[in-house]
Amino acid sequence: MANKTVIFKIKRQANPDTKPVWEEFELPWKPGMNVISSLMDIALNPKTRDGKATTPITYDSNCLEEICGSCAMLINGKARMACSALVDKLEQPIKLEPFSKFPVVRDLSVDRSVLFENLKAVKAWVPIDGTYDLGSGPRLSPEEQEVAYPLSNCISCCCCMEACPQFNENTGFVGAAAISQVRLFNQHPTGKMLKTERLHALMGDGGIQECGYAQNCVEVCPKDIPLTKSISSVGGQVMKQAIKDIFTR
Repeated sequence: MANKTVIFKIKRQANPDTKPVWEEFELPWKPGMNVISSLMDIALNPKTRDGKATTPITYDSNCLEEICGSCAMLINGKARMACSALVDKLEQPIKLEPFSKFPVVRDLSVDRSVLFENLKAVKAWVPIDGTYDLGSGPRLSPEEQEVAYPLSNCISCCCCMEACPQFNENTGFVGAAAISQVRLFNQHPTGKMLKTERLHALMGDGGIQECGYAQNCVEVCPKDIPLTKSISSVGGQVMKQAIKDIFTR
């Protein structure tokens, strides 16, 4: 066990304009090590497996406990969080790549601002004035809280978007995360004020009709959010709104 090692094969890219290259690293095995702790160990002594000096791997991370969503990447070809990816449960060599559907910033770091643009497009917030104290706000029943809480667990990791075959440049699909937030805010007593605008935002190009119901999103979601149920629920709301629009023109 003392000589046991872990081998990583990492896709690297110095900047958005350069071609990616692969580098291999070998680390001594330690109990409980995960992908993020391994990247930290590589940064302490950035040398490839054949002894060549290189630069530390660039990646995003923050909380290290699957809350912030920043360390999402492709690990052995699957979109998942690096902080909760235990080395002992991964096939070697462990292959690390940046998300393929987002612009690479450097190495494993990608620009995920498209998610936040999509959240802005569907107005994924509760509208408040903010200029004076509005009090504690309307109360939610335990039944409403039970539905809302899992939806509020979204960590904006973008795993669902990376795994979705419909999320690409051709469709402009907003993705399951944004749709699930529409469901969350449309059922909030105050958030309902923007319900119609959110549903209209999902009717156009890139809207909910782009979903092919592949269900990859719910398979990779690290927080087990019922994304397909959200898509189904919001799809029904969009349909009802479209019919209502016909008779209120």
